[in-house]
Amino acid sequence: MELIIFSIQPLLLLFLVFLFSYYYFFTSHQKPDDNKGFKIYPILGALPDFLRNRHRFLDWTTDILSRCPTNTSVFRRPGKVHGIISANPLNVEHVLKTNFDNYPKGERFIFLLKDFLGQGIFNSDGELWKIQRKTASYEFNTKSLRNFIMDNVRVETSTRLIPVLNHASKTLQVLDLQDILEQYAFDNICQLAFNVDPGCLGGDGTSGSQFMRAFEDAASLSSGRFMYAFPLFFKIKKIFNMGSERNLRNSIKIVHEFADDIIQKRLEAQAENQDEDLLSRFIRNDDNSPQFLRDIIISFILAGRDTTSSALTWFFWLLSVNPNVELKIRKELQLIRQRNGKSIGDAYTFDELRDMHYLHAAISESLRLYPPVPVDTKACLRNDILPDGTFIGKDWFFTYHTYAMGRMEAIWGKNCKEYLPERWLDENGNCKQESPFRFPIFHAGPRMCLGKDMAYIQMKSIVAAVTERFVVEVPGKDKCPQHLLSLTLRMKGGLPVQIKER
Repeated sequence: MELIIFSIQPLLLLFLVFLFSYYYFFTSHQKPDDNKGFKIYPILGALPDFLRNRHRFLDWTTDILSRCPTNTSVFRRPGKVHGIISANPLNVEHVLKTNFDNYPKGERFIFLLKDFLGQGIFNSDGELWKIQRKTASYEFNTKSLRNFIMDNVRVETSTRLIPVLNHASKTLQVLDLQDILEQYAFDNICQLAFNVDPGCLGGDGTSGSQFMRAFEDAASLSSGRFMYAFPLFFKIKKIFNMGSERNLRNSIKIVHEFADDIIQKRLEAQAENQDEDLLSRFIRNDDNSPQFLRDIIISFILAGRDTTSSALTWFFWLLSVNPNVELKIRKELQLIRQRNGKSIGDAYTFDELRDMHYLHAAISESLRLYPPVPVDTKACLRNDILPDGTFIGKDWFFTYHTYAMGRMEAIWGKNCKEYLPERWLDENGNCKQESPFRFPIFHAGPRMCLGKDMAYIQMKSIVAAVTERFVVEVPGKDKCPQHLLSLTLRMKGGLPVQIKER
């Protein structure tokens, strides 16, 4: 059977090459219609252009949407992939809030990520999602969890991150800052999720590093399923345990075994367990099965590890090419230290971090241009008309393009591609709240990210600790790094930096 599959694949590919070549040579040089978005070819839909631009999917789709009158376009390719891609805030509000019940995650999204995320909060709909959301919402609003997060960030920063950077400054070592931040975030979120220290940053991290690598591979390979020209191909590879699907299965096995072992030990010690981590809080509900506990914990690790490290990697690169912004951040930190009698190296309190308005604006501006989750997708249950007049059919997908939204003149003005933290400040220098439908970095509506405030606190803590002590120099900083599209927006090749003490 496997031999038959291998013999069919070349024929399919040969057929695709023929069609692609025909449309490329006979139509690719025609002037594009600026008002019609993605070019839809007979039979193939947008597939030829998709294949031609798959390596730069975000920039290609951003360019297309910027030329559409309402920043919205129909997208279709073989395999029943039919839907709408939009960078229009009115459409985003309609889908994420106004008509929320008509736009769940959907069977396709859940199916593609189910092997990795199971039925966790980020990969479920309906009652299952509501139950998890209600429990998580309560826990994220407790003062005890906030204090637990603050303590972990303070300890991880002072005993791991700062010593690593200090050592690099003394040895003139070139660091991959993206890798350092991912290790930091992974250690931190694992302690928050189930009070286990993988020891990836500055420790031996033997089992923890294996778990982290497997987790990273599982996230990347799972997201790759969305980019197949024909979804049937990945299903065939999965059935016969071939190629990337074999690697995905192996990575998921490591992740699940690591998590299952911790959960089993915690269940056995439940009576005397009084920890404040998320796993302990969910275990207190006897209705939660071990598999449910694993799924929700993996979802929170994905959210906490990949998003903050992605956001900060792009932030530190932007800071390196905008020294005037870094200077203003340091001046704000100096004023807060003087006002509260602190010295460089002292940890900031929760209230002091909240007073860092310019730093908050600088991080928000970085998130606008380089959102950790650049696109998100929903499924349409019933035919609908979006606010801009676009028709969306039953079983179509709706993708809101957060990366493109940060680059739309209709939303942010002519200077939308410039890095300007001042656009977030009012006349008194306080950071303004922006509509989550114009700035859906933390989602919006009923699925609004529960960890938004804690993410800002964590990021501000790290930036304050690093910029006060060190100069972060990026060789070749004037060339914009390429991005690597996984479930989150990572920097291709990492971010090599040189660290110097102030």
